[in-house]
Parts: sequence; structure tokens; C-alpha cells
Amino acid sequence: MLTRRRHSQTRDDSLSTTYGNRFFTKDLKTFRMGEESLPPASVYQIIHDELELDGNPSLNLASFVTTWMEPEAEQLIRENLRKNLVDQSEYPRTGEIQHRVIHMLADLFHAPDNADIAGTSTIGSSEAILLGLLAHKKSWQNRRKNAGKPADRPNLVLGGEVHVVWDKFARYFDVELRTVPLSPARFTLDVGEAVRRIDENTIAVGAVAGTTFTGQIDPVEELNEAVEKKNREQGWHVPIHVDGASGGLILPFLEPERRWDFRLSAVRSINVSGHKFGLVYPGVGWLLFRDRSDLPDDLVFRVNYLGAEEETYTLNFSSNAAFVIAQYYNLLRLGKKGYRSIMENCRDNARFLAKELAAGNTFEPVEKKPLLPIVAFRLRGKHAGREPEIASELRKYGWIVPAYTLPPDAENTTLLRVVVRENVSRQMLVELLEHLDRSVAILENPATKRKTHPPLC
Repeated sequence: MLTRRRHSQTRDDSLSTTYGNRFFTKDLKTFRMGEESLPPASVYQIIHDELELDGNPSLNLASFVTTWMEPEAEQLIRENLRKNLVDQSEYPRTGEIQHRVIHMLADLFHAPDNADIAGTSTIGSSEAILLGLLAHKKSWQNRRKNAGKPADRPNLVLGGEVHVVWDKFARYFDVELRTVPLSPARFTLDVGEAVRRIDENTIAVGAVAGTTFTGQIDPVEELNEAVEKKNREQGWHVPIHVDGASGGLILPFLEPERRWDFRLSAVRSINVSGHKFGLVYPGVGWLLFRDRSDLPDDLVFRVNYLGAEEETYTLNFSSNAAFVIAQYYNLLRLGKKGYRSIMENCRDNARFLAKELAAGNTFEPVEKKPLLPIVAFRLRGKHAGREPEIASELRKYGWIVPAYTLPPDAENTTLLRVVVRENVSRQMLVELLEHLDRSVAILENPATKRKTHPPLC
């Protein structure tokens, strides 16, 4: 009698390759937790492959954020991902490193020699700006109350080119926003208009060292002179907060004579983004006060339930220590000479791009010789206003280049922007220029055949 061998109905996934695994055909739960556990290798591969649909960080020219670090820095990050920065009683050397970075940056920004330095690390410049302005609001309230005056109508003066976080601060913390509009011919702060908006209820005036929109720099020294004059005349104490998110870690190396920092007496606080041209992965930012007296003591919390009494001035509590340590690595590793060399390379490449754009008849850079490695540009002539179409065409080559309109009263201006980071080479920019030309050709004649190339990175 013949017997038939029955094939097992149970599939042995251990005999399959990763992609032969049944989890690659199952409808996985993506918005609810499933009941069953899944093999780690399968889950890793599924998530890894889905993230391949993201853009290539190296070709993301929209982002100011660092996309490359040295292997040794990455190793330090991996080794310290488990550390909670706030727990400095348990991780005292990490706390000491944060303290050192604050003092290094204060020295870089010319804090007075006799100053009692105060500062903190943050998740980024947005948190740093919120904290800096909150300190200025509290200082203003304290001064008003001590003088027996009402403190219920604070206002903040700034230019229309500021980052959205300034608007967030005004809305979150009930402060009137007094915005100086841009104009079709001016994309930075008008000092005269800013000073006209200042009164006894002004908690601070905002200035930007490297705007997100164009990479330009507000006239901080001129603003300082005007604010100081107003303060002397009226007996006020209106401070300036400088948003150095984009330029604060470039100007000390490329424009050391430019006075935008604590050399100016009205500049009482500065924020910078370590994860932009501080050359660290996201997210880390820094907030520095000219002197401890600029940070009201009643905003600093003291806690002892982590093992010892510690001070904290952040919007959140826990945060990762790894990127603070990575910032310290860069400051030690590169020194001023290393940062200067990298920033010079970035700016040289940015100026190459701006020069090439200006030499043609199609594009017009906002700055033909940009101070910072940021190139904002627009279409000329008959193609003006079609920048979003160019951005869309570039995306088909892998490039991520944003197209956007400027704030009021320059909202009729549409720009494209390229941030020339450390890993953006001259050859990559040559390829970008070629793809810009092809994108324009496709705009003029949609039947134009698009050539494709393998990714640059």
C-alpha cells in the first residue's frame, strides 16, 4: 500500500531569506499595535525599506541641518544615547561638558571678561528663542512691578523675516507682536521702523543673523545704536535678542570684525543652532545670556529628586546628552582653524553657485556675493513666478530645493534656496546647475526629454 507524504502546513521562516519571510506579505498593523510580536530582523527591514522612500539627506539643499559627521563623532553619539542630560548628579562629566561648551560659545561671541555667564543647551534654536524671550518678558515684568507700573501689555518688536517661532512665542505667552514689514526691495529689518514701534512695554527687539528666507543679516550694529539711544532718552531697558540660528556659528570665523554679538551693549541674549553650522546632527541648540542678571532667578528651577540639587532652565525636562557631547567633540576637534576652513569652503561654493546663476539670463540671486553659504534666487523675465515648477522638476533628479514666497509686504516675491552645507561639493553644484538648465528647458517645452542619471550620493 502506497502512502502519500503530506507536506507540512507550517511554514518554517528560519529557512527563508529576510524577503522570503511571511511578514513581507502580511497586512501589518501600522496605526494600531498588533497582538503578536514580530521578529526583529523583519521589523527592521520593513521600516528600513519604507524610509528609503524619504529624500536623500545629501541632496536635501532645503535643509540647514547637518547631514554628515565624522565616524568618531558618530561613535560618541552612539555611546551616549542612553544618557539623560538633565541627570547631572549621575552624569557629572556630561554636565561639565555642557558647561564648557557654554563658556566656549560665550568667548566666541565676545561676552565681557567680567561677566557671570549664563546659558543652556536646548533641542534647537526654537526652544532657545522661546526661553530667551521668556526671560526678557519676565525681566520687563519685574521692572514694571518694582516701579509700581502695570505689566499686562507686553510687546515684541521684530522684522517680517523672522522664523515662525517668534510668532509662536507671541501667541503662546500673550505678547503683542509688532512686526516691521518687508518690502519688494528689502528683505531684512528696517531699523528706523523698528525703533518707531518701541515703547515702555517693549520686552525686546529681535534681530536675525542669517534669515531662513534669504540668508541675509539684519543690521544689528545699527539697531544697537538706535536702541541704546532710545533707552538713554527714555530711561528704558529694552534689550536685543539675536537669532543666530543660521549665522551665529559662521560669522565668528568668516566675518570676525562684524559687530553683531555681545560686543554690542544692548545685545543681551543670543541663540545658535548646533545642528546647523555647528555641524552636529539634530537636535541641539544653545542659548546664551550676556550676564546671569539677564536671566531672572524666578525662572530657574531647582530640583533634588535626581540625587542632588540641580538647576534647570528648559521647556522640557529630559533630553539626550549625546548631541551636546557631539558639539563638544566638534569644538575640540576642529578648533577655530578647522571651523574657519569648513565655513570658507561652504561660502566659496555658495559664491560659485551665485556667480553662475547671475551669469545667465534665467536666474537672479538675491545676493551675488553672499556673506553666508546660503543662495536664494528667483527666475527672471517670462518665467518669473514659476519657481515651484522648477522645484518640482529638480525633485525628479533627486534634489530637494524649496520654493516659497516671502512675508508681507514682499509676498509677491517667490524664491528658491540652496543651503551649501559642509558635504555639498563643487561638483554637486555643477550637476545642480545642469539640472536647473534642463528644468527650465522642460518648462519652455514640456516635450523635452528628461535625461536621468544615477544618484550623486
